[in-house]
Amino acid sequence: MTMSASGRYFARYSLLLLWLHTGLVSLWELHGQSLGLLQTAGLGGPLAMAVILAGAGLDLLLGAALWRWHTRPVYRLAGLAMLLMTLVGSALLPTLWLHPLGPLSKNLAVGALLYLLHEDVSPS
Repeated sequence: MTMSASGRYFARYSLLLLWLHTGLVSLWELHGQSLGLLQTAGLGGPLAMAVILAGAGLDLLLGAALWRWHTRPVYRLAGLAMLLMTLVGSALLPTLWLHPLGPLSKNLAVGALLYLLHEDVSPS
């Protein structure tokens, strides 16, 4: 299966912008919404800061990798990271599945796009 060039472009760049945006906003809101969300889940102090910084760093790295490479390993890594973040978010705050803006449910669409991009890459 191959995507059109424009389909590949929009799929890749929408995902990389999503990850870059999420990483930057997580840092911007480090002492605001990011920390507040984890405090709601019962995490605080240095552990909460470490979780936020690790998540933001991973988001930024994934965004940069998606910008730089159209390869199966990048899509696999992004899928694994998305799955891990979804599981952690579900464990810490399962009510996020009921949030009207879909902070966790959006990952279903992210996973579908990653799968399509993964399959679009010619096997080596």
